[in-house]
Amino acid sequence: MNIHEYQAKELLRRFGIPVPRGRAALTPQEVRAIARELGGSCVVKAQIHAGGRGKAGGVKLAGSPEEAEKIAGEMLGKKLVTHQTGPQGRQVKCLLVEERLNIEREFYLGMVMDRSLSCVSVIASAEGGVEIEEVAQRSPEKILKEAIDPAVGLLPFQCRRLAYGLGLSGERANLLLSITQGLYRAFVERDCSLAEINPLLLTREGKLVALDAKMNFDNNALFRQPEITALRDLDEEDPKEYEASQLGLSYIALEGNIGCMVNGAGLAMATMDIIKLYGGEPANFLDVGGGATKDKVTEAFKILLSDKRVEGVLVNIFGGIMRCDVIAQGVVEAAREIRVAVPLVVRLQGTNVELGKKILSESGLSIIPAETMAEAAEKIVKAVTKK
Repeated sequence: MNIHEYQAKELLRRFGIPVPRGRAALTPQEVRAIARELGGSCVVKAQIHAGGRGKAGGVKLAGSPEEAEKIAGEMLGKKLVTHQTGPQGRQVKCLLVEERLNIEREFYLGMVMDRSLSCVSVIASAEGGVEIEEVAQRSPEKILKEAIDPAVGLLPFQCRRLAYGLGLSGERANLLLSITQGLYRAFVERDCSLAEINPLLLTREGKLVALDAKMNFDNNALFRQPEITALRDLDEEDPKEYEASQLGLSYIALEGNIGCMVNGAGLAMATMDIIKLYGGEPANFLDVGGGATKDKVTEAFKILLSDKRVEGVLVNIFGGIMRCDVIAQGVVEAAREIRVAVPLVVRLQGTNVELGKKILSESGLSIIPAETMAEAAEKIVKAVTKK
């Protein structure tokens, strides 16, 4: 789950991390009032769940409250298109108005789950304000990294080593130590999957301030984070993805025209790969997991077909815990209820597979059976191409 920049900064502030003065606004009049409180000169920032806002015109400087109000009027209600939103863009409904600061240097500071080491790792760089992926590709030697032992947490010497690597010493190194330890506490206590400050600003007055912030949270831990769950902005999420999550299913929207129903993330990736191998493009994938009921499968199928781009569906199930007859019954009931008008290829293997195939064959529906993944992919691509 993602949250907006202004929400992330409020969380960081609670963990002792300095952030610029300012607050969120929903109208141009609110923006003008906040700008006046900040002394007139300010920064107006569009609040959407995507990076690259500055390059797309979503971050602008204002020299007066009147100019800030004018900028707000131009931003609010408009669609902002960045490299992360795709061509459809995101509508700007909220703005963050902040004080302007005197910039001396910009750093990157972030924390992620390092799956190769099975721990949280701190990443820092003297090149802040740009995508960290660009820095890693262009100048990997400028990326500093510290793995955190979960048994002891982030240690002071690790923070100081990062500070010295960034060219900070004395009081500035101590400031970085405090910010890094605060970021780690926020990461652990709020069940983050990513916590990023980019840039972490060194002002001419010698202060370190989180000029921008991004935080992502582990969806599986939201049950114990009601405060974080309350920050969820459903306008920034695909409605189908949210609906699937409410059913305990995983749905990811893509750009193609073949819908994919699978059980298990690994099988989902393999299914999408083999569709592309045979010249097709996945429109989405929906993972029903290992213990879905017939009703959940039926609802999952409805979500899959609600995507108007879907011109064909491939159901690829390996029944281990999940039984093939449950999948088959769910597919049949959903297909009858919503009157499926696109090609439907079903490949079942595993528990109760023969019963599942029998249910499909006796359904009276135009379901195309397949024995292997390759056969299933070839059939759905051909069926979609013929349309």
